Amino acid sequence: MRATEPTFRIGADVGGTFTDVILLSATGELWSHKLPSTPPHFEEAVLQGIDQVLRAAGISGAPVTAVAHGTTVATNAVLEQRGARTALITTGGFRDVLELRRIRAPQLYDLFFDKPASLVERRLRFEVSERMAADGTTLRPVIEAEVQAIAAQLAEEEVVAVAVCLLHAYAYPTHEQQIGAFLREHLPHLQVSLSSDVLRERREYERTATTVVNAYIQPVMQRYLHDLRTGLHEHGIDSPLLIMQSAGGLAPETEAAQRPVYVLESGPAAGVLAANALARRLGLPNVIAFDMGGTTAKAAMIEGGVIAYSAEYEVGASLSSSNRLVGGGGELIRAPTIDIAEVGAGGGSLAYLDRAGGLRVGPQSAGARPGPACYGRGGTQPTVTDANVVLGYIRSGPLADGDVTVDLAAAQRAVADQVANPLGLDLLPAADGIHQIANARMMRALRAVSTERGRDPRDFALIAFGGSGPVHAAGLARELAIDRVIIPPLPGLFSALGLLFSGIEHHDVRSCSLSGASLTLERLAGLVTEMQSPMLAQFATEGVAAADVHFSSSVDMRFRGQASEIRIAYQPETPLSTLIATFEQEHEQLYGHRSDPDNPVQVVAVRLVGRTAAPEIQRLGDTSKATAAHTTRQATTRPAYFGAEVGLIDTPVLTRRDLIESVAGPLLIDEYDSTIVVPPGMQARLDAQGNIEITQLIRKDAL
Repeated sequence: MRATEPTFRIGADVGGTFTDVILLSATGELWSHKLPSTPPHFEEAVLQGIDQVLRAAGISGAPVTAVAHGTTVATNAVLEQRGARTALITTGGFRDVLELRRIRAPQLYDLFFDKPASLVERRLRFEVSERMAADGTTLRPVIEAEVQAIAAQLAEEEVVAVAVCLLHAYAYPTHEQQIGAFLREHLPHLQVSLSSDVLRERREYERTATTVVNAYIQPVMQRYLHDLRTGLHEHGIDSPLLIMQSAGGLAPETEAAQRPVYVLESGPAAGVLAANALARRLGLPNVIAFDMGGTTAKAAMIEGGVIAYSAEYEVGASLSSSNRLVGGGGELIRAPTIDIAEVGAGGGSLAYLDRAGGLRVGPQSAGARPGPACYGRGGTQPTVTDANVVLGYIRSGPLADGDVTVDLAAAQRAVADQVANPLGLDLLPAADGIHQIANARMMRALRAVSTERGRDPRDFALIAFGGSGPVHAAGLARELAIDRVIIPPLPGLFSALGLLFSGIEHHDVRSCSLSGASLTLERLAGLVTEMQSPMLAQFATEGVAAADVHFSSSVDMRFRGQASEIRIAYQPETPLSTLIATFEQEHEQLYGHRSDPDNPVQVVAVRLVGRTAAPEIQRLGDTSKATAAHTTRQATTRPAYFGAEVGLIDTPVLTRRDLIESVAGPLLIDEYDSTIVVPPGMQARLDAQGNIEITQLIRKDAL
């Protein structure tokens, strides 16, 4: 290929309901395709989407220089309990760490809470008599006969993956490495995850749980990536396949296959990256990114232009969040991640009546198959999308590229038969009830990243995206008293676009216990240097020169006696007094107080991130071209219901280009990949970069 020929990159985001694919040229031209996901073989939709955008651009796969991918395959394996048959090998006396968990429940007074079943049943959790002291002294060596007996049981039980987590292996991994080497030699088919490879950090339950999840999803992820790579080869694409990590950077497919626990939240992370890039272009330092797709709704805070990160989170709880105060309801993942709060409230979330006759929404979802009733793919239960169709917010007819057709009558029938009639309600109030309950569930995620972090949401703008996000965003913003909502172009494809705003990234951590005289800049710098060398070697194997790697570091800090810590950015030139003052200020903002002046501060972990710069996008062309072939002008008005006070009214239906000047709501903006709802009392306008800005309508008689 000549140097003058154009190059392209692909972003592919797999969601629970839809798969989004974007092809972006080096000059900013963009092609897109949206189609239903294809569980359990999610790679099929990705490959179909790639085929469509390549055809639309009139190119083969040869000019594609990279494929950036965000996927829910690993997350779904945990949520649906369909990972590999997994065993655990641990130090004697620690067999039941997974059962003990943190000895807490998400709701303090919930007497009916049942903790999730362990991913490894007890009879597949094995103990070895080795023992390593906290200072690295070998108290009892690894006995090969014990490991051999365990290997025989693993083979007999047809175990596919095994997690090895020994006491103090985060600092002294020799015994783990001996066991891992034996298992790989004698059971070569077995996938082995060592805690010292997955998480070099203290906390026995957290390290064990994270390593078990890695082992549980590793065979699933490896099979998926193999099938996807095979399909890419068939399309003539031999460029790197890069997987979005939970912390926002891309990882080569080999790294994602070995440590899939680090890519569990890849799709949501990409959306936050895109929101941050948009916020910078708009000059907005404080924003909340809100992403509502087909299965879940996600929220993340960007403050002062900086994305909030967390050292851990949970998957599978009613509210998946890094907030330890509501922890205990899901599978703990002690891995760096963008601080995202997630609830099971998406467009496909099911609406149903509980045993007491109360209306519930989610967390169960219709998914891609059968999907909402209105999609005509076999779904019969009403969903949030069905309610929005009944309310008139979502138009009937072909959706996106015509792979799905919205059937108004089917949505009305599902809501009427299973919600309205049993409750003795009219159809529209019943659908509005589903919509409002979904909003209430999503408010949990928005509050989890704002008020529960000591932040006032009124100081933030809301960037809303995802296929369903623009439908609900204005109502949520009004509830939180947020006075500015931003809807970017291609909101339903926004996360796929975000995949192209990141470079390759690697993370490492070292546990420590530094306070008083031992807490010095020299000790911190020594731990950073210890992690830099192997990380640079890893980048080198991926073809990245040391000069192209940018390092950033942070420390986990707490007051003596505390069980939880706060992550604070750290630079080698930062004075120690400044580092401590920053921690105390953040502690006061989060918890409302500081410790006593004589209570020392401890550093319990040092973290290092190495990243390459994101590929430069010279400019992003007119995104309307990406959807022009799919979009036709529909009716200029549509009946829509805006609650009991307003009722059902004929509502103007506009396009994005109709908003050169502010237009007062109520109005609907139909787009290729979403619908934007502007309720009464709010107004919308198009900004200079093609975003729709929704604000409160100021009445002249109120001035």
